[in-house]
Amino acid sequence: MRTYKLKIVTPDGVIFDDEVQSLLVKGDDGTVEILAGHVDYLASLSIGEARVILKDGNKRYGALSGGFVTVSRECTTLLPITFEWGDMIDLERAIKAKERAEEKLSVAKDALALDIAKAKLQRALTRISIYQTTNTR
Repeated sequence: MRTYKLKIVTPDGVIFDDEVQSLLVKGDDGTVEILAGHVDYLASLSIGEARVILKDGNKRYGALSGGFVTVSRECTTLLPITFEWGDMIDLERAIKAKERAEEKLSVAKDALALDIAKAKLQRALTRISIYQTTNTR
């Protein structure tokens, strides 16, 4: 399969810069898979999973929270607000974050507090899911 250059850049810096076969992410308008030769593209991202098929065919999974993906002829760039590879996720910390979010969800008194609690819960559940996906393969 053909490859292309993928860069993953967070506010903390570049965390990935290599050739890949595929990137699958959840955009605000649905899931998109980027393959070599994809047309120029820009999309905002939701909280969710990123699946990267490396140049050797191995898969790597990451949890991201929001951001953007851009595709050009030269490079595909993933610009998430946060990003964690599945093998870097601290499961205990993710479970505690889930519990805190569920507590905040149960006591939210206004729409803003409810939206924040839902986003935190979704992020924690995504991190737990990615951890499980990564550590059961």
